[in-house]
Amino acid sequence: MNNGFWTVVGFTAKNKLRGKAFLVTTLIIAVIISIVINLPYLISQFSGEGKPTAVGYLDSSSEKAKSELFTSTRIADMLNTYYGKQEKPELKLVPIADAGSAEANEKALKQAVADDVIHGYIEFSPGKESDFPAITYKSESLMESKVSDSLTAALQVVKMEAVIGGGGLSDEVKALLTKPIELDTVQISTVEGAGSIGSGKTKEQQGIDFLTVYVIIIMLFMAIMISGQMIASEITAEKSSRVMEILITSVSPLKAMFGKIFGMFLIVLLQLALYIAVIVINMTLPQNIDKLGDLGISLSEIDPVLVTYALVFFFTGYFLFATLFAAVGSIVSRTEDLGQAVLPITMLSLAGFYICIFGGMNSPGSMLMKVCSFIPFVSPYAMVTRLGLSDPPLWQVWLSIATLLASILVAGWLSAKIYRAGVLMYGKKPSMKELFKAMRAYK
Repeated sequence: MNNGFWTVVGFTAKNKLRGKAFLVTTLIIAVIISIVINLPYLISQFSGEGKPTAVGYLDSSSEKAKSELFTSTRIADMLNTYYGKQEKPELKLVPIADAGSAEANEKALKQAVADDVIHGYIEFSPGKESDFPAITYKSESLMESKVSDSLTAALQVVKMEAVIGGGGLSDEVKALLTKPIELDTVQISTVEGAGSIGSGKTKEQQGIDFLTVYVIIIMLFMAIMISGQMIASEITAEKSSRVMEILITSVSPLKAMFGKIFGMFLIVLLQLALYIAVIVINMTLPQNIDKLGDLGISLSEIDPVLVTYALVFFFTGYFLFATLFAAVGSIVSRTEDLGQAVLPITMLSLAGFYICIFGGMNSPGSMLMKVCSFIPFVSPYAMVTRLGLSDPPLWQVWLSIATLLASILVAGWLSAKIYRAGVLMYGKKPSMKELFKAMRAYK
């Protein structure tokens, strides 16, 4: 072990790659990623979502002779016309014959649901002659938001078309009134020397940036959690098995700590490369690439500037947390105590992750996100979010990077002192007073 740092790096990487638990866990996570990406397609295949949902209605022959504008039969016919124009119809209206009385009709509709002829049915409660009837959708399932939302949108269109059609308007005026409004959005830059944009981004480019930021934040969180736990558990395991005593006699504590951090970093890079490859392969499958195309998103439009900055914050964020995990792992003598010891660091990473996922993705330019951009434990998440979804000034980006680098130097120096003092302290976890005394005594 006289080669020092690189010997520790190689030993750490090889030892982890040979472990069956590591290989199995990596494979399982890759399979889970594939399932999650393809979950909507798998659900549609097994649940029959590719077919329109059958919705029943009472086909009353007595209504066909009525001249009112809004009869149930006329509305149902217009709904069928509306859904018939869709490339992939969401719903299909199925007529159920009138049984002669309200009780018999209700029974017939429920029997049709029980026989899987229809998924549910709509009932019309007529109002005044010129009023649109109140409509109720009934089914066996709770929270039928997909069907109810689709019906609400379709009925709004049907109502408008019926009113326009009964007003004696020309076809040109009807087409003008029903033509949908096209609103495009473009992200602009108002700051010279912006961090990521400069000339603005279209709606499609914003979509791919949103997807990129989302993936990067999740990957950073996974890297910190997986590698941090592995670094801390590796050091604690060596300490509890007394291997650390042999290691320290061959390699200086400083080289041992940073060698483990860097060796684990290589393992994490290998893992993430595999996960990214799995994501790209799954996203380019026909069923997924078609959905991205429908949203106007193309993987070829990923912003290289955003990716470059994201890698910088990814690396700096990793090394900041890794040094802290190594320090904590060095003062714990038993692996069963490790979970409680690393909890504060885990909470710091969780805080950054949740702030960006649940707040920053919707309001990247908020004051909270601006402040978080300069807090070292949160800034890797916050600044990546701002770079992808807003337009921070260049000086803020580099100030955030400089703050992170300074924090890594301070955390590395402090972690090295804790590591040198803690790796040979056995028994119960040392108190802050004992640890501080040992750090001062170590020259």
